[in-house]
Parts: sequence; structure tokens; C-alpha cells
Amino acid sequence: MRSQSEILFPRTAGRLVGTALVSLWLLAGTNLARATDASDAAVAAKRSALANEVAYDLDRIRPGAANSELRKRILSAIGSVPRHEFVPDSLQAQAYQNRPLPIGHGQTISQPTVVALMTELLDPRPGQRILEIGSGSGYQAAILAALGAEVFTIEIVPALGESAGKRLARLGYRKVHTRIGDGYHGWAEHAPYDAIIVTAATNHIPPKLLEQLKPASHMAVPVGNPFGQQQLILATKDNTGRVTTQKVLAVRFVPLTGDAQK
Repeated sequence: MRSQSEILFPRTAGRLVGTALVSLWLLAGTNLARATDASDAAVAAKRSALANEVAYDLDRIRPGAANSELRKRILSAIGSVPRHEFVPDSLQAQAYQNRPLPIGHGQTISQPTVVALMTELLDPRPGQRILEIGSGSGYQAAILAALGAEVFTIEIVPALGESAGKRLARLGYRKVHTRIGDGYHGWAEHAPYDAIIVTAATNHIPPKLLEQLKPASHMAVPVGNPFGQQQLILATKDNTGRVTTQKVLAVRFVPLTGDAQK
């Protein structure tokens, strides 16, 4: 249950000495501030470029939603959430590339376009409760929280789950609740949920997750061969509890582990 995914398409003397030292310190401080400002501006430019690239991809995949208010909010979140905080130090320079990146334990942070697409499919609104299966580094949860959702996220790899929880807390995402465990059965204590997102592939939609989904709500989940062909599926539960599914596009995710493999 880890976050890997990609879309498959093409800053006297003593006094004089003291003054000189203070002047040098102030000058150094000014230069550092300028360097920091330049660095911040460079990161902001990278975020903006990433948001533009994601917008282009989304327009190709779901052109009908191009001018929606939700699309604008998602792109704003992509442009504001510090993705570099969610990747290893050695990959900082690549953090704003629109592709998956390794986060350790054989797993990756999802491609931003996939994050944006799955988020859009959920149709999230401020104040809603969303369940995420597969915390990874916590990036997807941060995007959902930036949109005003309260997020409950489960990760089966203890090291990833612990680091994601600490990272999200350090960055101020107070409405993200983390848990280490097997997400195949969901998180019943906080159900039902306004939306559910699964960031690992399974050959079927876990029944317990459907049970924990509110009526008139959505689940985004990659379904198919965990090691082969997969489709991103939008599952919708209507007001009567009936579930319908829609294929969105071909994707590649790591397999859902735990009881999903039994």
C-alpha cells in the first residue's frame, strides 16, 4: 500500500574593529537574505511550471472539467504544497518534475498528474472526511488537506508511515491523521467517509472500503494485475448504496499488500 504511480501515456580601535565586524556580519546577512529570496523565487517558479504541466495533462484526460472551480483549487494546491519536503534530500533538485520519484523501501512518490487526477475524481470539498490507503511520503494527503479535507491515511510500511506522520505534523497539516496498518480493511473507527483514495493496485475493489464509503460519494482505485495492466477506476456509490464503476485511464501502481494478497 505505497504511493507509486504514473500515467501510461505518450538568502579608539576596538570599536572600529567591532564596527567592521558588525558591518561584515550585516553584509553577509544581506547576501544570505538575497540568496534565500532567489532560492525561494526559483522554487516558486518550479512549482508554477509543475502546476502548468499538470493542467495540460488534465486538460487532455478530462477536458470537460478544465474550467471548473475544483480544477483551479487542485492546481493551486499542486503549486503551493512543497513537494521537495516529501522526497529524499538527494532528489531535491528533481522534486518538481512531473514524474514519480523513489522514497525508499522500493516505493515512490506519485506523479503529480496522477495525484491531481485522482483528487479531482474524488470531488473533495472543505470539511469532508477522506480515507487514503497508502500514505507513502504523505504528499497526496497534503494535497487533500490543502483543499480543506480531513484526511485519514494508512500505511503498511512502518518506516514510511512514521516518517509521513512526522513530516505532515512538522509542515502544519493538522487535519491529517496517520496510522500504520493494513488498509485493505479500511479504518472503520472513523467511517463513513466522503471519499476514498487507494494508491496501490488490486485485482478487485476491497469490499470493506465500499462499506465505509458514504452514499453519493466516490472512490478512486487502480484495479488490475498488480504486476501488469491496470485501469484507474472511479467507483461511485449512489444514494441507494448501489455501486457503479467507470474506467478512467491506464496506470501503473505498486501492488496493494497485506490481506489484499491472500
